[in-house]
Amino acid sequence: MSNKNTRRDFLKVSSIGSLGLVLGVNTLANAAPVKKITAKVLELEINPFIIISTDDTITLVNSRPDMGQGSTQAVPSILAEELEVDLSKVRIIQSDGKAKYGSQQSGGSSTVRGLWNNLRKTGAAAKEMLIETAAKRWKVSIDQCYAEMGKVHLKGSDKVFTYGELAEEANLLEVPKNPKLKDAKDFKYLGKFHKRLDVPSRVTGKAVFGIDVVVPGMLYAASVHAPSIEGKIVSIDDSAALKISGVKKIVRAKSFYSGGENESVAVVATNYWSALKASRLLDIKWSNGDLEKTLNSDKYVADMYKAAESEGIRYEEDGDFNAYYKASENTLEGIYETPFLSHSAIEPVNATAYVKPDGSVEVWAPIQGPDGAIGDAASVLGISPDKVKINATLLGGSFGRKAFMNFMKEAIDISRQVQAPVKLIWAREEDMAQGPYRPAMLSKMQGVIGKGDTLDALSHQAIGESIQGQLWNGLLPYKADGWLGGELAQENHKYKFGTHKVTYSRVETPIPILWWRSVYASNFGWGQECFIDEMAHKAGKDPLTARKELLKDSERDLKVIKKLEDVLATYGALPAGHKRGVAMFRSFETMSAAAVEVKKGENGIEIVKVTSVIDCGQYVNPDHVKAQTEGNIVMGISAAVKGGITFSNGKCDQSNFHDYQFMRMAEMPKVDIHIIENQEAPGGVGEPGLPPIAPALGNAIFNLTGERHRKLPLDLSVV
Repeated sequence: MSNKNTRRDFLKVSSIGSLGLVLGVNTLANAAPVKKITAKVLELEINPFIIISTDDTITLVNSRPDMGQGSTQAVPSILAEELEVDLSKVRIIQSDGKAKYGSQQSGGSSTVRGLWNNLRKTGAAAKEMLIETAAKRWKVSIDQCYAEMGKVHLKGSDKVFTYGELAEEANLLEVPKNPKLKDAKDFKYLGKFHKRLDVPSRVTGKAVFGIDVVVPGMLYAASVHAPSIEGKIVSIDDSAALKISGVKKIVRAKSFYSGGENESVAVVATNYWSALKASRLLDIKWSNGDLEKTLNSDKYVADMYKAAESEGIRYEEDGDFNAYYKASENTLEGIYETPFLSHSAIEPVNATAYVKPDGSVEVWAPIQGPDGAIGDAASVLGISPDKVKINATLLGGSFGRKAFMNFMKEAIDISRQVQAPVKLIWAREEDMAQGPYRPAMLSKMQGVIGKGDTLDALSHQAIGESIQGQLWNGLLPYKADGWLGGELAQENHKYKFGTHKVTYSRVETPIPILWWRSVYASNFGWGQECFIDEMAHKAGKDPLTARKELLKDSERDLKVIKKLEDVLATYGALPAGHKRGVAMFRSFETMSAAAVEVKKGENGIEIVKVTSVIDCGQYVNPDHVKAQTEGNIVMGISAAVKGGITFSNGKCDQSNFHDYQFMRMAEMPKVDIHIIENQEAPGGVGEPGLPPIAPALGNAIFNLTGERHRKLPLDLSVV
């Protein structure tokens, strides 16, 4: 893999004195000052930064790896807007994980909302310094100059300087403390449609993903893990595997799962096919202890239903729900269930690692967090973090999986043992059988219909394993999980109930879990939004009207559901035999509402159309927003109707896409997506479109069949 585009080598071949104007900000705080980067400043923690070279090259360090969410287009768009440059002039290099760049985690739909203010401020400061430099040269006032397309112009003349011509002199100026940002009405890029400049390289195969990396002298590895995940190796018969041409070595490697460490067996060969073929000839005996009994999804689900019989740990309560519920006559209750799910990104997890003779290590990998990768890599080898070099590549999908970098750590240990660069690729079967997975969860819902048929009180008891608790042992037994509590809080959903309660019951399991696209929102949106419909029906109200009444004090969210109502009205009356369900859920500071239209077909229920309305505040590119929302609709439907991950007899029952399916192209319904236009702060885009899809489908099926289904996945052929 060529390193010519890395930040480190760019700086190495360019003396700081000849770079021109170099600016950056050292924190992600909105009020962070813009700093001029000199050799001295480069020693500080800087993130993100831009470099305007004397040859007119503009370089941006992208601190958020691109896993398909479009950070390589969105991040430079924010910069280009304030800097007044042609987007095609901006060169992007990926951060290398060093602390000076701050958080480099792609996750939580945070790329745009996390960088929005600081990138704009950095671009605006650079522009002001360039204009001031030009004004001095022309001996005119600053207001007689303006910037456009990477040049500073003198008004009323044909005089012009390129940014490169001004950069070195501009670098001598003080950095403006409060550069003026553009008014939104003057935006050329932000909020506008622009073609993604990275698409051609991806469709032609020129883009380099982790699985494409090749380094000199590289070997390939395929590893086999305990089917029971925590099982211990008893014996290995590798005689048949060693006969495969190209096999160089078979080693025991460090293997990591959510919350623990184990051993795998890795076959190292001169090519991947030999490594994979040989790995399947290994005869490994495993000791599983009592995992055949405890590693069982049916047992875990039964434990959750048992936990539903007891009160959970209180996260939030407004009023005394239990007393009100007990004293009321018009009450209802239901338990909603969601399954374990696999991430199954199209690019399998992989990493290339080289532990060098001097004890340092270099890694090339599709990972969501190069900053966290440094610590992880150092911990495997017991070396100082400054001996770790991370090259974060493009990711061929992830959905949260590649933020847990156990595959990278395993590749490092294999390289250490064979003393050569090694590319480790997990076969699809290993990825699907090992997880970690989206947790299976329950929502115990209770409600009270008050006087005047109002939806007056709601209780949501979240039940299941905690990601924080299992992964980091980070949850005290007397505390509710704050991640899921925050998603279910009244402050998040904005429904104005007279009495409201959120509780949590942790049910532990050895089945490894992790965040999955939209994290807990994908679980609990199902229970919350189906139950709102249940309450509305019991109160004799139209579910959409009931939501408008509950949102009467939240003007912004009320606009979202009204927008959905208005869009649906434009469709006209539903055809005979068609019904529709609605739902809405806020996640990552974005509210998303959806309507799903269904009908009865020859093979059961068919999904005809999905309408989504999303309020993500200000955004970069409407095409990005729609593309992400389309992806969320696909994953939301797949999660609702295509089966889940189950464990029995101590191992995963699914192994590949023949028994763990996603929605096919032919099954894709019509999609209509609308974005709310406003000047609110940016919210997330990559995940919020997903949580309302399953409950909108469940509500549509109820409206069509009169049957309330509370357990996912749904089999549309029989419901």
